[in-house]
Amino acid sequence: MPKRIDYDERQHAVYSEGRALSDELARLWSGAFARWAPAHRPLAALDLGSGTGRFTPILAEVFGGPAYGVEPSERMRRQAAPHPNVRYLPGSAEAIPLPDRSCDVVLMFLVLHHVTDRRRAAAEIARVLRPGGRLLIRSAFTDRMPDLLWHHYFPAARRIELQVFPKLTDVTDVFEEAGMTVAGLERVRETMAPDLAAYTRRLRLRAISTFEHLTEDEIERGFAALDRAVAAHDVPGPITGDSDLLVLEHHQGHSPS
Repeated sequence: MPKRIDYDERQHAVYSEGRALSDELARLWSGAFARWAPAHRPLAALDLGSGTGRFTPILAEVFGGPAYGVEPSERMRRQAAPHPNVRYLPGSAEAIPLPDRSCDVVLMFLVLHHVTDRRRAAAEIARVLRPGGRLLIRSAFTDRMPDLLWHHYFPAARRIELQVFPKLTDVTDVFEEAGMTVAGLERVRETMAPDLAAYTRRLRLRAISTFEHLTEDEIERGFAALDRAVAAHDVPGPITGDSDLLVLEHHQGHSPS
């Protein structure tokens, strides 16, 4: 298994720029979150593994209640986007610094593959979710791995992600043990960049944690191939990619052990 990534080392310095949300993507994900969350408002939301707060203020706006960003990386939290209804807290999926039954929605956006103890994390999430609350997991799953454009230029990245990301059934089994059932699984198509040149510029920031597992030679060869493709106009824009959103609901009346 590849090494665990410490975002305080390098990723914090590039993440905000390299993973910035366009207005289109913000609307896309806002709609998806609203679609799958409990219907009543306001809702208290937890952005678990909030990073630099890409989504935490969005959760406060969409659901009209308090939003909490829990993030283990101090340097990521320092850069987190401020909002009057948002609090950022140190913590992790395995140790959430919130009271029992304090949240209606928990979001894990590209976080699950960084969690070391998924059973402990599932129990913690079940603890802080109210009955009927929803867990929204944006993740890749090895048995549903999409055909991502950047993997064509960095083939080792796909091999690494097949080791790093979990199988869908492994995830659902762990959360079902903690008292949650699958409410839905949606494939979301994102527009990553208007064209290949813009896509390459963003990739050069190396704000995808998988880059930390690649050798410099693999990275150099990948960007050389991308530069050739840009010069040859090989790939028409816009650049899109598919993402999975798994939704789990906390059982009514379930008390996590």
